[in-house]
Amino acid sequence: METFEGTIEVGDGGGAWVEVPGEVVAALGGGGRIAVRAAFDGVEYRGSIASIGGCMALGVLKSIRSELGKGGGDAVTVTVELDGDPRTVDVPEDLAAALAGAGVREAFDALSYSRRREHVNAIDDATKPETRERRIAKAVEALKGA
Repeated sequence: METFEGTIEVGDGGGAWVEVPGEVVAALGGGGRIAVRAAFDGVEYRGSIASIGGCMALGVLKSIRSELGKGGGDAVTVTVELDGDPRTVDVPEDLAAALAGAGVREAFDALSYSRRREHVNAIDDATKPETRERRIAKAVEALKGA
């Protein structure tokens, strides 16, 4: 496990990341995209170190920033370790049924772990049934065009 101090950077589009020092990337074996289990000030995250804006970085979800009460320019202690576990996403029954009904389940399964997780999280985060249904329909439509 590697630990380092980083600074949260926020892009113009709203995404946020922490630059990962070269020695940490090297200790994890280097490469283009490195699957990791991480923690930001103790808040756990599963993702990848990847090239962002010319540096190797680890994304910081908005939900994590909110939980920490931190934003752009704030310091954070990051721990990372290689994650060799399969990247699976539990697909809710209603989404699975909609994907199968539209004939796009294979397209969904072909998405990256992060994109599948984003779709499922958006659907699971809906507080109203009609919002959930609308988000399922949006995911299905996006996959039809893919």
